Amino acid sequence: MTLFSGQQACDGTIPKRMQTMKILIRNIKALLQIDEQKRPLVAGKDMSELPLLENAFLFIDEGVIKGYGSMNDFAETEFVRFSGRDGVHEIDAAGKMVMPAFCDSHTHIVYDGSREIEYIDKIRGLSYEEIAKRGGGILNSAKRMQDASELQLVEQAMERLEEIRRLGTGAVEIKSGYGLTTETEMKMLRVIRKLKELSPLTIKATFLGAHAVPAEYKKRQGDYVDKIIEEMIPMVAGEELADFIDVFCDKGFFTVEETDRILMAGMKHGLKPKLHANELDYSGGIQVGVKYDALSVDHLEFTGDDEIKALKGSDTMPTLLPGAAFFLEMIWPPARKMIDSGLPVAMASDYNPGSSPSGNMQFVMSLGSVKMKMLPEEVIHAVTQNGAYAMGVHDELGSIAIGKKANLIITKKIPTYAFMPYAYGSNKVEQVIINGKL
Repeated sequence: MTLFSGQQACDGTIPKRMQTMKILIRNIKALLQIDEQKRPLVAGKDMSELPLLENAFLFIDEGVIKGYGSMNDFAETEFVRFSGRDGVHEIDAAGKMVMPAFCDSHTHIVYDGSREIEYIDKIRGLSYEEIAKRGGGILNSAKRMQDASELQLVEQAMERLEEIRRLGTGAVEIKSGYGLTTETEMKMLRVIRKLKELSPLTIKATFLGAHAVPAEYKKRQGDYVDKIIEEMIPMVAGEELADFIDVFCDKGFFTVEETDRILMAGMKHGLKPKLHANELDYSGGIQVGVKYDALSVDHLEFTGDDEIKALKGSDTMPTLLPGAAFFLEMIWPPARKMIDSGLPVAMASDYNPGSSPSGNMQFVMSLGSVKMKMLPEEVIHAVTQNGAYAMGVHDELGSIAIGKKANLIITKKIPTYAFMPYAYGSNKVEQVIINGKL
C-alpha cells in the first residue's frame, strides 16, 4: 500500500489542494499499525499487540493508500509496474519504519503569546488554582485573545501547526475557550475555520465556551452558563463553526449539573460532546460524559473503580494528556489500570500556553511509557488509531488500510519501534506524508 504527496507552496501559505502524484515506498523495515479489519479502536489486551509487516512496500495514489505488501512478493504484484516510471515518486525506506501520522485529539493551539511568567510563579510554588485566582491561567489567555486580531491568531497558529506536522502529527483537534465572550469565542472558531482552509492537516473544531468563568461573572456563574446555552451555542451552530462541544467539568470550574445543561443544549444543535474531566478531582465528569455518549473524556488524572465501571461498555474514549500532568506536576492518570480493565486509551498533547506548552506527540509517547507504564505497542495505538477515534476520523485515519487517507510518518533509521518512546527528546521522524503529499 502506498500513497503520494505533492510539493508545498513556497510563498508562506500551505494550500490544501495541490496536484498529487503517485508514491512508492520500498524496502520498509517495518510497516506498523496495519489494520485490514478497519477496527474503530483498540482496547484492553489488544493494545499490547501491534500488527506489522517487515520488509514491506506501500503504494499511494490520489491521496490514499492503494496497496501494500511484502517486498518478497513485490515483483508479482500489480504495483511493480509503477517502479521506475515517470510521475511516480519512489522512496527507499531501508532501515526505516512507516506508520500512521499522529492524531492529536486535544489541543488549544489558537492563542496569543505565551505564559512563561506564570511558569516562573509555578516554579516558586504557586498552584494552578492559585495562579488562576490571581488573574492568570485561562483568564490571562482570554484577555489577550480579546485584543488579538484574527490575522495575528492565524499566523501564530499556522506556525504551531507546521511545528507539530514536522514532528509527525497529521490530524489535530483545536478548541476555542480562550474567548469567554460571545464575540471572542466566535473569533476563535473563525480562526480555526481559516486554519482548516490553509493547513494540509486534518482539523476538527471544538466549541469550549465553558472553559472558565469570566471575572465579571464570578459570583453569578449560572448567568454565564445561561449565556453559553441561550446565545453562544445557537450562534456557533448557526454558522457551523464547530464539530464538537466541550465543558471543563471539574473542581473550581463547571459542575455536573451545569455540564449536563450545556451538553444537552449543544446536542440539540447537532454538536457531539467531548469533555474535560477529572483533572483536579473526582468531579463526576466522566460519568456525565458517558451519560451523553461523549466522543471522549479527557485528562482523567482522578479515575477510580466507579469511573472505569462507567466507561466500560460505553462508546466514549478515555483520553489521557500526560503533558499537562508532567508540566503541572500532578498525579498521573492510571493508564495501566484502565487498559488492564479492558478499556481503550488515547493520548493527546493538550498543546496550550498554560499547562502543556508542547505539541510533541513523540514526547507524549515517552511520557506514556516512562510515567504511565504503557508498552510501546500501547502508546502507538494511543496516538494513532485511538486518537483518530477520539476526534471522529477513525474511518479515514489512524491505521494502515487500503482506502484510508495517506497521512504517514517515515522514521529515521531506528532499530525497533520501541525506540520511538525510548529515545525521548530526539526527533525520530524523517519525512511526513499528508493527504498523499510529501
